Amino acid sequence: MNNKITLIEKQLSDWCSETFTACFPETDLSSIHLGVIESKKEQFGDYQCEAAMKLAKALQNNPRAIGQAFIDKAVLPDVVEKIEIAGPGFINIFLKNEGLSAQLDAMLGDDTLGLPNIGNGQTVIIDYSSPNVAKPMHIGHIRSTVIGNSLDRLYRALGYNVIADNHLGDWGTQFGLIILGYREFADQEALKTAPVEELERIYVESYNRSKDDDTWRDRAKAELVKLQQGDAENRALWEKFIELTLSEFNKIYKRLDVSFDLYRGESYYNDDLASVIDRLQAEKLCEESEGALICNLEDDNLNVAIVRKSDGGYNYTTTDIATVASRTEEFQPSEIIYVTDERQQLHFKQFFHICKKLGIDTKLTHVWFGLMRLPEATFSTREGNVIKLEALLDEAEKRALEVVKASSPDMDEAQQREVARAIGIGAIKYTDLSQNPQSLVTFTWEKALAMDGNSAPYLQYAYARIASVRDKYAAQFPDTNPEDFPIILTEEQERRLALKLTRFASAVEAAVRLHRPSIMADYLYDLSQAYSSFYQNVPFLKADEGPRESRIRICALAAAVLKNGLSLLGIETPERI
Repeated sequence: MNNKITLIEKQLSDWCSETFTACFPETDLSSIHLGVIESKKEQFGDYQCEAAMKLAKALQNNPRAIGQAFIDKAVLPDVVEKIEIAGPGFINIFLKNEGLSAQLDAMLGDDTLGLPNIGNGQTVIIDYSSPNVAKPMHIGHIRSTVIGNSLDRLYRALGYNVIADNHLGDWGTQFGLIILGYREFADQEALKTAPVEELERIYVESYNRSKDDDTWRDRAKAELVKLQQGDAENRALWEKFIELTLSEFNKIYKRLDVSFDLYRGESYYNDDLASVIDRLQAEKLCEESEGALICNLEDDNLNVAIVRKSDGGYNYTTTDIATVASRTEEFQPSEIIYVTDERQQLHFKQFFHICKKLGIDTKLTHVWFGLMRLPEATFSTREGNVIKLEALLDEAEKRALEVVKASSPDMDEAQQREVARAIGIGAIKYTDLSQNPQSLVTFTWEKALAMDGNSAPYLQYAYARIASVRDKYAAQFPDTNPEDFPIILTEEQERRLALKLTRFASAVEAAVRLHRPSIMADYLYDLSQAYSSFYQNVPFLKADEGPRESRIRICALAAAVLKNGLSLLGIETPERI
């Protein structure tokens, strides 16, 4: 962040905190939030401080009297026009237009648009997507991939050193079934043209045979044991399956503009599992039960976690503990974030708890989400009935192309397809990211591709409309540089847009703090609505010189914030739609 920029919200929060401390120097206020929040209604100012109500108990005084003491003591910062006390003790804060203008000017001069470097190089590992080898990515993978990638982008924007790790499901009992099935009925031509689909067919057929044929099941187990013991032939097949699968996965990731720093699957930690058991036993954190080793967490209301099965095999808890131990030793992260669906909540609570008992003090966070479904379909991988992610992306681009052809019939076909790609992929991402992660999302094409309402196409169109205004200005006034004119705020809609623009950094910070990209999506939708009101009610090109250039500069910042904000959600912004 440009050191010249001090975020208004931070400046006000620091001022409120210092003033309350000066008002009540004998009282420890360190546990009470003394900062500001955004006002919900304009008549209550631009920001509010609710600290007087929170201090009432500690000070044993009426909150309104506490608020009045603040007002009597306060020396207004340059950015503040006035303050007033309201209701039971709210402190309403009204900003000067000149202060907002100065903030906009500073944002325009800063490459990050005023984003603070709060990460300051701290390392954060984000574990997301994590599909299984030898199975196609389906609609069930979209939320982990899209939410995880947005968190990845948001953290990086605030100065964190992010390590994006795709923890692949590349180990386990399914590989015995796949190896046996591969030898018995693999179609080599199908492996060349559609490798993951063929591997999935092999798995489904082999799995179905194992349900009815004990001999087949035993043979699959024997192949798995050979793989686990390092048999050269089985290991070569296993590596081939991984290579074929990753090649296909990377095509999907490229379409989604998603990339990873590491691809470390479960197998990477396989050699560490025995030492995890040794460590748990040494710390007396596990016990034998019916031939298995368990961590009994019932006293902590977390039931029982199996760490070694009765047949000597390990499970996800053991692998995940080994993964945390490896990551903390190698990278010393301040936080490790896991993005998975809601069904794994108990698992993460259990192994986080065990890690804490082992003395691992790295912050571990589970960002869980509800499932995404299409209204007309459900899916089950084992039964071979699945909505492929590739098919969903193809359909999105196809439908988006119809929208683009209708809105821009004069655009050449190649450009129409490129814009349709950006709109279609963006529509799928935004439908997910605009929801609270913990909500169940029912995906509909009508909502995803709507050109009005809270959708990616609406926001992309808002950006393109601003680009059009700036192009028209440049054509009409080629010899005038808007940067030579100051930003001035004279209209209500103008000021409302300016205030929303200054809150960009706060929205990014909140999205990271709460691990909710939907906060960023909500901000961008509100911003686009503020811009729309500004555009419809305030003259641009027909305004006098001065106000005209000021408004073009505000447009430029609105475009930059929309583009940057959508990029943080992994969504592109075509210049024309």
